[in-house]
This record gives sequence, structure tokens and C-alpha cells, in this order.
Amino acid sequence: MNAIEIRELTKNFGSKQALKGLNMTVPAGAIYGFIGENGSGKSTTEKLICGLMPPSGGTIKLYGKDYTDPNVRSKIGVLIEAPGCFPNMSVWGNMMLQAANLGIKNAGEEVGKVLKTVRMEGAASNKFKNCSLGMKQRIGIAMALLGDPALLVLDEPINGLDADGMRIMREVLVDITKDQNRTVLISSHILGELEKIATHYGIVRQGRMIKEMTAEELEAGCRTYVALQAAEMNRAKALLSCKCSRVEEDESGYIRVYDPLAPEDIVTYLYENGILVSEIRTDKIGLEEFYIDLMNERGA
Repeated sequence: MNAIEIRELTKNFGSKQALKGLNMTVPAGAIYGFIGENGSGKSTTEKLICGLMPPSGGTIKLYGKDYTDPNVRSKIGVLIEAPGCFPNMSVWGNMMLQAANLGIKNAGEEVGKVLKTVRMEGAASNKFKNCSLGMKQRIGIAMALLGDPALLVLDEPINGLDADGMRIMREVLVDITKDQNRTVLISSHILGELEKIATHYGIVRQGRMIKEMTAEELEAGCRTYVALQAAEMNRAKALLSCKCSRVEEDESGYIRVYDPLAPEDIVTYLYENGILVSEIRTDKIGLEEFYIDLMNERGA
């Protein structure tokens, strides 16, 4: 069963059409990376799924039922923008207040469980205002987990975090899907981090879904290239550009050759032209470059 099925979804804000017949399929148990430039419709889609605003047209189904069904609405946990917490209240106090809002029985036990899930059990007595950004985001996820939802909708939960904060967040998200059998819809601009955890992807542009794929399909679709460094980089690049259709220099100072040439053929060709190769390897582009290439193909 799919956790989310969206068909021909539209949303108008006055004369502006934010969503233009968007389609989306999120399988149950997936970590679905929702990708797109600012203004593409990601946050609008997430808010519509969560019932925070009405659609202008189209359908949204959650676990096979209309998204307005009260039974299915209780299966959703949400973190959009920032957790709504009182700054001078403790983490525990904020969590208990949210548990009371949700009418959760055995609130103390439930709060303790979700704080442990997000690695925040040792900070329960901290005032919310004294928590780091990463801690606040994990508190937001803990709040979203109250009530044992099957689906989490998370809007940019890893943006702005330091390396350690992103590592902990990755561990938390993997734990709550694999170990607790939940589904996560997550948007982020940090594609390198998203690539480490996502099982499925949806790429949206100008209010339309332009591609959905699994992590395996991404891996298969990412182009292979040969990266190298040589004694005379500018001359090596010029020579290879004459022989190959696409040659670039990346941010790390490596020459990339995207033609299907074997590394040994490249080394031999440059050697015959008086250039020694000091380092060479075969690699693949990642999600970020795949996304940029796709946007360029679409005329972004």
C-alpha cells in the first residue's frame, strides 16, 4: 500500500498557480526525499497533505483513504518550519503540553519514549530556548512522533545543522522508518545528506512533478566519469577536450571525462602527448549533480 497518492493536485493563491496538476506516489515505509528549488511547490504540497490549507483541485489519498478522513488524519505527524514550543518551558514541559493537546494516555511514558528515539532523553530538563538548532529540530520530530503516527511530514529538518547535528538526524530518521515501520516525507536543499538516507525521490519544478525514482534507479541513472590529475592540468584538459565530447574541471581541481573511455586509455593518450597522470579514478555523479543536470535539461 502507498502512504501517499496525489493525483492532478492544484493550488491557486489568487491569480498565482502554485501547483499545476502535481502527481506523487510515496510507498509505505519509504524515506521520500522531496526536492525542488525555492518556490517550486514543496511546502505548499506538504501543507496540503497535512490539511493546513484546502487544495484548489485534484485528490490526496493517505493509506488508500481521502486525506480528510479522521481516521487517517490521526496517522500523520508534522514538522513544518519550526516546532511550536514555549521558550522558557523545559523540553519535558513542552512535550507534556503537546501530549495533553493530543489527549494521549500515559503521557509521561509516551514522552519518554519519543525523546529517547530522537536522542534527547538527557536534555529533557533543558529550557527550550537554551537548546541548539539541531536539538530543537529533534524536539520537533519528537512532537511529531507523539500519538504513534504512521506518516511523518518534515519540512527542511536538516537545513542549518552542523555536521554532528546532521549525522544524528540521519540516524533518527533511519531508525523511525526501519525499526518503527514508519514513512517519512522529507524536503531538504542539502541533497548530499538526503542521498544518504532516502529510499525514494520526487523532483518538483514550477508546481509539477518532473521525476519520481527509487534510490536504485538514481544509482543506475547517474553518469559514470573518470576523474584525474596530471602534471599539466590546463594542457591535459585541452587535449582531452579535443578527443572527448564532455570534459570539465570540478571544484576539487580534478579533470572529469564523461566519455566511456577506460582510464588506461586516457593515461596512454596523455602519456603519448608528453603528460604524466598522477592520479586517476572512476566515479559517479551524486544526487546534487543529477538534479542540476535534470534542471538544465528542462531549461531551468
